[in-house]
Amino acid sequence: MNSIAVCFVCLGNICRSPSAEAVMRALVEEAKLADRIVIDSAGTGDWHIGQPPDERAQRAARKRGYDLSNLRGRQVAADDFARFDLFIVMDDANAAALASVCPAQYRDKIRLLMEFAARDDSRVVVDPYFGGDDGFERVLDQCEDACEGLLKALRTQLVA
Repeated sequence: MNSIAVCFVCLGNICRSPSAEAVMRALVEEAKLADRIVIDSAGTGDWHIGQPPDERAQRAARKRGYDLSNLRGRQVAADDFARFDLFIVMDDANAAALASVCPAQYRDKIRLLMEFAARDDSRVVVDPYFGGDDGFERVLDQCEDACEGLLKALRTQLVA
């Protein structure tokens, strides 16, 4: 039985990527595919290694039934490139930063999360870190939309 490993990536791994990880984890569990789809998140930077997600992200997620409390920030590691099948990045800067440290043979694994969105035509998930609580709600709206599309795409790969 084949499986797929997905790593969500943003800058510091305390706002967008842990939110996407939690949303995707919930969708995958609901679809009863947790044994076939491995989910993680990481940052391109090292500022928040070992730290829990931003309290505003946790609060917004909690209101929607997602629990980020057990997640901890980590930086993308060299062995991640072979380990994960997909790196789902939040914006173009994350994609460029990841591509700059990614071995050439793995660069095709890097995709923008919003490529998978059905209802929101934004290209990127905007970083809410320097804004107010509404930015964290927007991140969750985008993650819910795009992660539904991502799960749909992954299902076709699992069948193939």
